[in-house]
Amino acid sequence: MTSALPIDMVSDVVCPWCLIGKRRLEKAIALLPDVPVMVRFRPYFLNPWVPRAGISREEYLTTKFGSPERYRTIAQRVAQAAAAEGLTYALDDIKRQPNTIDCHRLILWADEIGNAAAMKQRLMDLYFTEGGDLTDPEVLIQAAGQCGLNSDLVRRRLATDDDEERVERDANSAKGAGIDGVPCFIFGDRVAVQGAQAPEHLAQAIQRAANDYAKGEAAE
Repeated sequence: MTSALPIDMVSDVVCPWCLIGKRRLEKAIALLPDVPVMVRFRPYFLNPWVPRAGISREEYLTTKFGSPERYRTIAQRVAQAAAAEGLTYALDDIKRQPNTIDCHRLILWADEIGNAAAMKQRLMDLYFTEGGDLTDPEVLIQAAGQCGLNSDLVRRRLATDDDEERVERDANSAKGAGIDGVPCFIFGDRVAVQGAQAPEHLAQAIQRAANDYAKGEAAE
């Protein structure tokens, strides 16, 4: 029996194309019901320069894009792409730009109970759709509880540097491997696709990698 094809999604929770890419990956997987897969979420820092306390959304957009108005022109296309996938990118509701190391720690901890995908989605929904402040530990703790984690334990772990080094190492290794844009999907350590490609394109890559993966297992 062929084991599940590992799919690594390298992404950040504040990347709108990653929000879209995750949904398109899910659709691609649904197109191949006979291909068993195992999705793993790998951290990436889209904005490593944002301080741990976060900054105002206005300051962020001014620093990165020149002004909030200039970003709005760019973002309309992204918002439309999100809407086409049944997602909401509520541009005007985002007030704080977070540093995402704590978000990635939550996803890592959720993976310990098999809920990484739910944790990832909850954080993205909070940020893009609900205007949630991901710089607020209480917001993170509540989100973790909603995804099956023990809230008291998460509160204690967030107050320490638990797994910070691991997250930073994994994020830096992605950049060291040449990944300079996200989302990036790596199928079976064999096929890499960068960008929020159409589900059909991702499905083709999954099938190709699954075929190679099966041959590799058979040869062992």
